[in-house]
Amino acid sequence: MEEVLKKISENLIKGNAPAVEELVASALKEGIAPKAIMDNALVTGMAVVGNKFKNNELFLPEVMIAARAMKAGLKILEPVLRKSNAELKGTLVLGTVRGDLHDVGKNMVSMMFRGAGFEVIDLGIDVPDEVFVEKIREHCPEVVGLSALLSTTLPAMKSTVEAINAAGLHEQTIIMVGGAPVTKEFANEIGADGWAPDAASAVEQAAALLKERTLEADR
Repeated sequence: MEEVLKKISENLIKGNAPAVEELVASALKEGIAPKAIMDNALVTGMAVVGNKFKNNELFLPEVMIAARAMKAGLKILEPVLRKSNAELKGTLVLGTVRGDLHDVGKNMVSMMFRGAGFEVIDLGIDVPDEVFVEKIREHCPEVVGLSALLSTTLPAMKSTVEAINAAGLHEQTIIMVGGAPVTKEFANEIGADGWAPDAASAVEQAAALLKERTLEADR
Protein backbone atom coordinates (compact mmCIF):
# COMPACT_ATOMS: atom_id res chain seq x y z
CA MET A 1 0.00 0.00 0.00
CA GLU A 2 2.72 2.47 0.96
CA GLU A 3 4.44 1.97 -2.39
CA VAL A 4 1.30 2.90 -4.36
CA LEU A 5 0.66 5.97 -2.21
CA LYS A 6 4.28 7.04 -2.63
CA LYS A 7 3.99 6.72 -6.42
CA ILE A 8 0.84 8.87 -6.44
CA SER A 9 2.60 11.54 -4.39
CA GLU A 10 5.74 11.47 -6.56
CA ASN A 11 3.77 11.78 -9.81
CA LEU A 12 1.68 14.61 -8.40
CA ILE A 13 4.85 16.54 -7.52
CA LYS A 14 6.10 15.95 -11.08
CA GLY A 15 2.76 17.10 -12.47
CA ASN A 16 2.02 13.83 -14.25
CA ALA A 17 -1.79 14.04 -14.29
CA PRO A 18 -2.51 10.86 -16.31
CA ALA A 19 -0.31 8.79 -13.97
CA VAL A 20 -1.96 10.27 -10.86
CA GLU A 21 -5.43 9.54 -12.23
CA GLU A 22 -4.48 5.96 -13.15
CA LEU A 23 -2.73 5.29 -9.84
CA VAL A 24 -5.62 6.66 -7.74
CA ALA A 25 -8.07 4.45 -9.64
CA SER A 26 -5.73 1.47 -9.17
CA ALA A 27 -5.35 2.18 -5.45
CA LEU A 28 -9.14 2.20 -5.02
CA LYS A 29 -9.42 -1.11 -6.87
CA GLU A 30 -6.81 -2.57 -4.53
CA GLY A 31 -9.06 -1.64 -1.62
CA ILE A 32 -6.98 1.21 -0.23
CA ALA A 33 -9.22 3.53 1.81
CA PRO A 34 -10.14 6.79 0.05
CA LYS A 35 -9.09 8.81 3.10
CA ALA A 36 -5.67 7.14 3.08
CA ILE A 37 -5.23 8.08 -0.58
CA MET A 38 -6.27 11.65 0.16
CA ASP A 39 -4.17 12.13 3.31
CA ASN A 40 -1.11 10.02 2.53
CA ALA A 41 -0.74 10.62 -1.20
CA LEU A 42 -2.56 13.69 -2.56
CA VAL A 43 -2.29 15.91 0.52
CA THR A 44 1.29 14.79 1.13
CA GLY A 45 2.24 15.55 -2.47
CA MET A 46 0.65 19.00 -2.49
CA ALA A 47 2.31 19.81 0.85
CA VAL A 48 5.69 19.14 -0.77
CA VAL A 49 4.73 21.30 -3.76
CA GLY A 50 3.61 24.09 -1.43
CA ASN A 51 6.85 24.01 0.56
CA LYS A 52 8.98 23.96 -2.58
CA PHE A 53 7.02 26.94 -3.92
CA LYS A 54 7.54 28.87 -0.67
CA ASN A 55 11.28 28.10 -0.82
CA ASN A 56 11.54 29.15 -4.49
CA GLU A 57 12.41 25.60 -5.54
CA LEU A 58 9.30 25.48 -7.74
CA PHE A 59 7.69 28.33 -9.64
CA LEU A 60 4.11 29.17 -10.57
CA PRO A 61 3.93 27.23 -13.87
CA GLU A 62 5.24 24.08 -12.14
CA VAL A 63 2.81 24.52 -9.26
CA MET A 64 -0.10 24.89 -11.68
CA ILE A 65 0.95 21.69 -13.46
CA ALA A 66 1.08 19.88 -10.10
CA ALA A 67 -2.32 21.38 -9.27
CA ARG A 68 -3.77 19.90 -12.46
CA ALA A 69 -2.37 16.51 -11.46
CA MET A 70 -4.00 16.93 -8.06
CA LYS A 71 -7.29 17.76 -9.78
CA ALA A 72 -7.02 14.62 -11.91
CA GLY A 73 -6.67 12.51 -8.78
CA LEU A 74 -9.54 14.30 -7.04
CA LYS A 75 -11.80 13.68 -10.04
CA ILE A 76 -11.53 9.97 -9.28
CA LEU A 77 -11.43 10.25 -5.51
CA GLU A 78 -14.04 12.87 -4.58
CA PRO A 79 -17.15 10.87 -5.60
CA VAL A 80 -15.90 7.92 -3.54
CA LEU A 81 -15.12 10.17 -0.57
CA ARG A 82 -18.63 11.63 -0.67
CA LYS A 83 -20.14 8.15 -0.98
CA SER A 84 -18.17 6.87 1.99
CA ASN A 85 -18.91 10.05 3.98
CA ALA A 86 -15.19 10.47 4.61
CA GLU A 87 -14.60 13.40 6.92
CA LEU A 88 -13.34 16.57 5.28
CA LYS A 89 -11.23 19.03 7.25
CA GLY A 90 -13.67 21.81 6.47
CA THR A 91 -15.26 23.93 3.76
CA LEU A 92 -13.81 27.02 2.10
CA VAL A 93 -15.97 29.56 0.25
CA LEU A 94 -13.59 31.41 -2.06
CA GLY A 95 -13.84 34.22 -4.59
CA THR A 96 -12.22 37.26 -6.17
CA VAL A 97 -13.98 40.39 -4.94
CA ARG A 98 -16.29 42.64 -6.94
CA GLY A 99 -14.57 44.55 -9.77
CA ASP A 100 -11.54 42.25 -9.97
CA LEU A 101 -11.30 39.76 -12.85
CA HIS A 102 -8.07 38.00 -11.84
CA ASP A 103 -8.08 34.37 -10.73
CA VAL A 104 -4.58 32.86 -10.88
CA GLY A 105 -3.91 33.43 -7.18
CA LYS A 106 -7.43 32.36 -6.25
CA ASN A 107 -7.06 29.16 -8.26
CA MET A 108 -3.78 28.42 -6.50
CA VAL A 109 -5.46 28.85 -3.12
CA SER A 110 -8.33 26.62 -4.26
CA MET A 111 -6.01 23.78 -5.24
CA MET A 112 -3.92 24.07 -2.08
CA PHE A 113 -7.01 23.87 0.12
CA ARG A 114 -8.38 20.93 -1.88
CA GLY A 115 -5.01 19.29 -1.44
CA ALA A 116 -5.22 19.85 2.31
CA GLY A 117 -8.56 18.03 2.48
CA PHE A 118 -11.04 20.93 2.29
CA GLU A 119 -14.18 21.11 0.18
CA VAL A 120 -13.84 24.29 -1.88
CA ILE A 121 -16.82 26.31 -3.10
CA ASP A 122 -15.21 28.53 -5.75
CA LEU A 123 -17.43 31.51 -6.59
CA GLY A 124 -15.17 32.73 -9.39
CA ILE A 125 -14.25 36.34 -10.15
CA ASP A 126 -15.98 39.71 -9.72
CA VAL A 127 -18.11 38.37 -6.87
CA PRO A 128 -20.58 40.87 -5.31
CA ASP A 129 -20.92 41.17 -1.53
CA GLU A 130 -24.42 39.67 -1.56
CA VAL A 131 -23.22 36.51 -3.33
CA PHE A 132 -20.57 35.93 -0.66
CA VAL A 133 -23.24 36.39 2.02
CA GLU A 134 -25.67 34.08 0.21
CA LYS A 135 -23.09 31.30 -0.22
CA ILE A 136 -21.88 31.56 3.37
CA ARG A 137 -25.48 31.09 4.52
CA GLU A 138 -25.89 28.15 2.13
CA HIS A 139 -22.67 26.26 2.85
CA CYS A 140 -21.78 27.32 6.44
CA PRO A 141 -18.03 27.26 5.66
CA GLU A 142 -15.34 27.17 8.32
CA VAL A 143 -13.27 29.56 6.17
CA VAL A 144 -14.07 32.33 3.68
CA GLY A 145 -11.33 33.48 1.32
CA LEU A 146 -11.37 36.89 -0.39
CA SER A 147 -8.90 37.56 -3.20
CA ALA A 148 -7.87 40.78 -4.98
CA LEU A 149 -5.07 41.61 -7.39
CA LEU A 150 -5.90 45.25 -8.14
CA SER A 151 -5.35 47.90 -5.48
CA THR A 152 -8.46 49.64 -6.82
CA THR A 153 -10.58 46.71 -5.62
CA LEU A 154 -9.37 46.83 -2.00
CA PRO A 155 -12.44 48.90 -1.03
CA ALA A 156 -14.59 46.07 -2.40
CA MET A 157 -12.75 43.64 -0.14
CA LYS A 158 -13.49 45.87 2.83
CA SER A 159 -17.12 46.13 1.72
CA THR A 160 -17.43 42.32 1.57
CA VAL A 161 -16.12 41.94 5.12
CA GLU A 162 -18.58 44.59 6.27
CA ALA A 163 -21.44 42.77 4.50
CA ILE A 164 -20.54 39.48 6.20
CA ASN A 165 -20.46 41.27 9.55
CA ALA A 166 -23.78 43.02 8.89
CA ALA A 167 -25.39 39.67 8.04
CA GLY A 168 -24.26 38.30 11.41
CA LEU A 169 -22.19 35.56 9.77
CA HIS A 170 -18.69 36.43 10.92
CA GLU A 171 -19.05 34.60 14.22
CA GLN A 172 -19.49 31.28 12.41
CA THR A 173 -16.63 31.59 9.93
CA ILE A 174 -13.02 32.71 9.62
CA ILE A 175 -12.40 35.42 7.01
CA MET A 176 -9.04 35.30 5.23
CA VAL A 177 -7.81 37.77 2.64
CA GLY A 178 -4.97 37.77 0.15
CA GLY A 179 -3.59 39.02 -3.14
CA ALA A 180 -0.75 41.20 -4.37
CA PRO A 181 -1.90 44.54 -2.90
CA VAL A 182 -3.20 43.06 0.36
CA THR A 183 -1.05 43.45 3.47
CA LYS A 184 -1.36 42.15 6.99
CA GLU A 185 -2.01 45.71 8.15
CA PHE A 186 -4.87 46.10 5.67
CA ALA A 187 -6.32 42.75 6.76
CA ASN A 188 -6.31 43.94 10.38
CA GLU A 189 -7.76 47.31 9.39
CA ILE A 190 -10.82 45.78 7.65
CA GLY A 191 -11.42 43.19 10.38
CA ALA A 192 -10.29 40.04 8.57
CA ASP A 193 -9.15 37.16 10.77
CA GLY A 194 -6.15 36.18 8.69
CA TRP A 195 -3.85 37.11 5.82
CA ALA A 196 -1.26 35.11 3.92
CA PRO A 197 1.34 36.11 1.33
CA ASP A 198 0.89 32.94 -0.75
CA ALA A 199 -1.37 29.93 -1.22
CA ALA A 200 0.69 27.48 0.84
CA SER A 201 0.85 29.91 3.76
CA ALA A 202 -2.91 30.45 3.49
CA VAL A 203 -3.54 26.78 4.23
CA GLU A 204 -1.17 26.86 7.21
CA GLN A 205 -2.77 30.06 8.53
CA ALA A 206 -6.28 28.64 8.14
CA ALA A 207 -5.31 25.45 9.98
CA ALA A 208 -3.81 27.50 12.83
CA LEU A 209 -6.88 29.75 13.08
CA LEU A 210 -9.25 26.76 13.07
CA LYS A 211 -7.22 25.05 15.78
CA GLU A 212 -7.26 28.23 17.86
CA ARG A 213 -11.03 28.56 17.44
CA THR A 214 -11.55 24.92 18.48
CA LEU A 215 -9.44 25.41 21.60
CA GLU A 216 -11.43 28.54 22.52
CA ALA A 217 -14.71 26.66 22.06
CA ASP A 218 -13.48 23.86 24.35
CA ARG A 219 -12.58 26.25 27.17
